[in-house]
Amino acid sequence: MLNFTKMTGLGNDYIYIDCTNGTKIKNITEVARRLSDRHFGVGSDGVVLINKPENENSDFKMRIFNSDGSEAEMCGNGIRCVAKFIHDNNLSQKDKLTIDTLAGIKKVKVIEDNKGNCNEVIVDMGEPIFQDNNIPYDVYEPYTKDLDLDVKGEKMRFTALSMGNPHAVTFVENVDDFNVKDIGPIIERNPKFPNRTNVEFVEILDKNNIKVRVWERGVGETLACGTGACAAVVASGLNGYTDELVTVQLPGGKLKIEWGTDNHIYMQGTAKTVYKGEINDD
Repeated sequence: MLNFTKMTGLGNDYIYIDCTNGTKIKNITEVARRLSDRHFGVGSDGVVLINKPENENSDFKMRIFNSDGSEAEMCGNGIRCVAKFIHDNNLSQKDKLTIDTLAGIKKVKVIEDNKGNCNEVIVDMGEPIFQDNNIPYDVYEPYTKDLDLDVKGEKMRFTALSMGNPHAVTFVENVDDFNVKDIGPIIERNPKFPNRTNVEFVEILDKNNIKVRVWERGVGETLACGTGACAAVVASGLNGYTDELVTVQLPGGKLKIEWGTDNHIYMQGTAKTVYKGEINDD
């Protein structure tokens, strides 16, 4: 039997498996697909493995697999839940941790309430990445603030960037009424993005508030996406729509995102445990 913990960051739910105790997952791609199935499995946006560090510069390592089995570089909501998992299961006594991801080492800070419980986490998401060899975009401008793509015969403008994983951000007048489910998969698989991309649809409310819906690569529309919220704030700032500190309203709740003077993006939001269980692993 395989022990797991179901956790959520603003409705972006994953199945968390502790591999620091020697647990090994064979054929993780198939396991992620099976466990993520909301009818025949546990049901989630994917699976997150929590591992011992592989180098001396990090405390833990996380691996993220989407519900379609593909491996993602980074997940902002997921890493907050990893920090809470580590805190709640006494895997570390530190309130500041370094967690290795495919997008590099990220720094997280656990926020305890007056009872010692962890319900919120701050993540240093690092610097936004524009055009360089690490971004899987088939574009060559110094940075792609004005990337025009043909969508069903109409031109849509995007800002392309990376938060360790690829994002394409566009601005709309009314995000609630926008047809994300039709447009999202078209942009995700556009030839300009050879490794596919996450897609953010952003409505500007004012200089410090935006509303965002996210089509996640390999998952579909989700209730929240941490890296997507960060990408949306970066794109909004680049286009002159917002200030440095922005509250991002997602269908699953709110995140506080700050584009710091050090050029790092800081994300603060909740992390919650839904339940623990075990499932047949064959």
